Parts: sequence; C-alpha cells; structure tokens
Amino acid sequence: MILEVAILDVIPGEEDNFERAFQTAQEIIASMNGYISHELQRCIEKSNRYILLVKWETLEDHTEGFRKSDKYHEWQTLLHHFYDPFPTVEHYHQTL
Repeated sequence: MILEVAILDVIPGEEDNFERAFQTAQEIIASMNGYISHELQRCIEKSNRYILLVKWETLEDHTEGFRKSDKYHEWQTLLHHFYDPFPTVEHYHQTL
C-alpha cells in the first residue's frame, strides 16, 4: 500500500467552493483502479490549508493509472484552479 500526501493551499476565500468541488472530485478518484481510501482534512491554524491523504494499492495506480487517465483531466478541471501555490505530492510506504 502507498500513501499519497498532498498539502493543498486554497486561494483564501475559496474554501467553501473548493469543498463543494471536492465532493464531486472525490467520486472520480474513488472510481480508479488501485484506489483504497482517502481523507481530506482542513488545517486548524491556517484555514485555507488542507491535507489530502489517498491510499493506493501501488505507486503506479496513482502515477500511471490515475494521472494519465481521462478522469484525471476532470479532476484537474474541478480542483486545480483553487490552488496557490500548486501542491507538492509525495508518496510514502509504511515502515513499522
């Protein structure tokens, strides 16, 4: 299992619109091969910051299967205009 971690800084004032768009976008990611689960959490100290945690069966399920799919373009259209700056995405595997 791979954990995708993305820190999402949303343009201030767009948080409600982002959350509404994410309601639709989460259906896209949940439909992908290799998807296990996800969480979106909002930062307490910085209210326009979110963390997205997505569990995938393999790294390739995310980087190849999702990111190179037509559904990823739908995801981009729904969400990418909310970010400033564009998020860095990292992948982790459990060690203990």
